[in-house]
Amino acid sequence: MSMTQHAEPAVTTPPASGPNKTDGRTSQRPLALRLLARPEVGVFLGAAAVYVFFLIAAPPVRDGSSMSTILYQSSTIGIMALPVALLMIGGEFDLSAGVAVLTSALTASMLSYQLTMNVWVGVIAALVVSLAVGFFNGWMVVKTGLPSFLVTLGTFLILQGANLAVTKLVTTNVATDDISDMAGFDQAKKIFASSFDIGGVQVKITVFYWLVFAAIATWVLLRTKYGNWIFAVGGNKDSSRAVGVPVTFTKISLFMLVGFGAWFVGMHQLFTFNTVQSGEGVGQELIYIAAAVIGGCLLTGGYGSAIGPVFGAFMFGMVNQGIVFAGWNPDWFKAFLGVMLLGAVLINLWVRQSATRR
Repeated sequence: MSMTQHAEPAVTTPPASGPNKTDGRTSQRPLALRLLARPEVGVFLGAAAVYVFFLIAAPPVRDGSSMSTILYQSSTIGIMALPVALLMIGGEFDLSAGVAVLTSALTASMLSYQLTMNVWVGVIAALVVSLAVGFFNGWMVVKTGLPSFLVTLGTFLILQGANLAVTKLVTTNVATDDISDMAGFDQAKKIFASSFDIGGVQVKITVFYWLVFAAIATWVLLRTKYGNWIFAVGGNKDSSRAVGVPVTFTKISLFMLVGFGAWFVGMHQLFTFNTVQSGEGVGQELIYIAAAVIGGCLLTGGYGSAIGPVFGAFMFGMVNQGIVFAGWNPDWFKAFLGVMLLGAVLINLWVRQSATRR
């Protein structure tokens, strides 16, 4: 049995009238409303509109290499927006996601360089650190009952300060040293930061990972017991616990999933630029959350999809690069994002009301 996008955690019983009898109201709803009730449909239409707009306003967008750049920009946002969206469906969100990406990259870079070790040692150590940060956030939220806003805001400040302070202490600089000549770098770069050719156009490997992760997340949400747990704890954790849903495991694992995403994007940044600036990453968490919200996820939890944030991230990449290709002042980028976010919130509100209308 397939799961709806807005799952109720409580166990329901079949109506007394039998499965073949309805009151006629659902079947009478127009097809358009039934489609719009899905959280990803609204953002798909919005992404298509933005794409067509920039096709007209910025002719360079029509070039294959330009679209490759747009998809790359979208993928670096989208890879992190996916676990952030799953966490939001589960009823929580993570303000430390942006600086956690940088923490992961700094850990791998400094550990490898300062100890003159194979870069894969740093990569594995960074994964452990990222998962530990996610576990800490999840454990604090579950065990203390504090809002995830407060817990992850604290983690955000801790990581932001530690990123800068530890980097200066270890390297006497605000950036890490170049690791491009170290053992294992070339192999790691092929996995995290390489490109491949499609029709004469170079496409970053992050685009491939982005789409694969989105497909896996969609399958998990719609076809697995764990996906049901995510929707259930986001809808009502107390009712979910009453019917046997492992709330503690689900929430902590979702925070650790955000940690995994931060590690992956951090490794991409490290092996793309060979070095890391310790003051970066601040503000990116808002981009990830905004991409998930634009993609149809609700801050209140229990509603959303994995496909929606894909289109949300594409809209960000499209606007970011489209403004450049159109020759406009890039200072307008944040204004565009604000308009898109407010529009998405209003559309999501209307869609939710339409989906629950009786």
